[in-house]
Amino acid sequence: MKQTVSVPFMLLGILFNVCLIAANLLETKVISVGGLTVTAGLLVFPVSYIINDCIAEVWGFRKARLIIWTGFAMNFFVVSLGLIAVALPAAPFWEGEAHFNFVFGMAPRIVAASLAAFLVGSFLNAYVMSRMKLRSGGRHFSVRAIVSTVVGETADSLLFFPIAFGGIIVWRELLTMMVLQVLLKSLYEVIILPVTVRVVRLIKRIDGSDAYDEGISYKIWKIKEL
Repeated sequence: MKQTVSVPFMLLGILFNVCLIAANLLETKVISVGGLTVTAGLLVFPVSYIINDCIAEVWGFRKARLIIWTGFAMNFFVVSLGLIAVALPAAPFWEGEAHFNFVFGMAPRIVAASLAAFLVGSFLNAYVMSRMKLRSGGRHFSVRAIVSTVVGETADSLLFFPIAFGGIIVWRELLTMMVLQVLLKSLYEVIILPVTVRVVRLIKRIDGSDAYDEGISYKIWKIKEL
C-alpha cells in the first residue's frame, strides 16, 4: 500500500526543519536579557519541541521519528555546506570573511554537541509524549506537552553545553546557562501552550488523525515504519 502524507504534516515537518537550522545558526551568539545569559537559539529552538509535541500527539511516535531524522539530516547538510563555504577562498574584494566564518565555521565539537543533543532531546520528548498519551487515554494534553518538553529540553542542555563549551566557559557559568536554558524554554512552552492546544485540535479536525502508539517499536532507527 502506498504511503501518503497529509498537508498539515508536511507543513509542520518543513517548519520543524527550518526552526532547527535557524536555531543552530542563532546558537553562535550568546545574549544577555535582563541580566540573564543565554544563547540566541532560545528565540526559536523551543518551537521545534512544540512541533514535536504536535506531531507525536496527532500522528504518533513513528511520524515524529521520521521528522526527527529528517531534521538531523537537514542540520547535517547545512552545517556541511557551511564548512565547505568557509574552506573555499574568498574573493579579494569581499570584506565579510571573518563574520561569515564566525557564524558558519563551527568547531567540530559544537557540531557534535548540537547534533547529539538534538537527537537525544527530540526522541525523549516524542517518547514521553507517546507513552503518557497511552497511559492517560489521550487526556491531559497540556500536562503531557509540558512534561515531555521539560524532559527533552533537560537532556538537550545536559548534553549540548558540556560538549560544546566544557573547558571554555567556567563550570559555574556553564551550569547557570544550562539551568536557565531549561527553565526559559519550558516557560516558553507554558506561555504558548494555549496556542499549541488550539493548533492540535484544529489539525486533528482537519486531518482526522489521533494516533495511539499501541504495540509499536520505539527503536529510533526504524524509520521505514510509518
